Amino acid sequence: MNGRPKIKIKPTKTDKTLEIIGLFLLVGFWCMTIINYTKLPEVIPTHYNGMGEADGFGGKVNILILPIIATILFIGLTKLNKYPHLFNFPTKITPENALEQYTNATRMMRILKLVIVVIFGLIGFQTIRFANGQINGLGKWFLPMTMGLIFIPLIYFIAKSFKRNK
Repeated sequence: MNGRPKIKIKPTKTDKTLEIIGLFLLVGFWCMTIINYTKLPEVIPTHYNGMGEADGFGGKVNILILPIIATILFIGLTKLNKYPHLFNFPTKITPENALEQYTNATRMMRILKLVIVVIFGLIGFQTIRFANGQINGLGKWFLPMTMGLIFIPLIYFIAKSFKRNK
């Protein structure tokens, strides 16, 4: 990390679009949670096992934890994204490759922020549906889908980082 160039990365239209979509989804997540809060029963699922079955229950106030965590992560990753020279990179950062590597890394962070909001929003949505008797869990598809949403972009951007270093 010492000696890495400190470069301010100018967001592209795509980067700005990702930020706007993420913020829009986060606000929508909060709205969905607040609108449905009064309609929830006093006890709701608070945890799901790997098969998507509810295995922990608590008071309905726990539904607020999901958008709170999503918001904290969104804000934290937004702030961190302003300092790409602090990131861990799979390749050596030099003055010659810093702009490309930082641009790639900040794009990855934007996509991961979006994915985090989507995942937390889906958990909240499905929890509300479960609490209202519309479904009986997240479903068997939820864990594999979540892992795919997280790891496919990570693998893509890490591979891209190696390619750009050649």
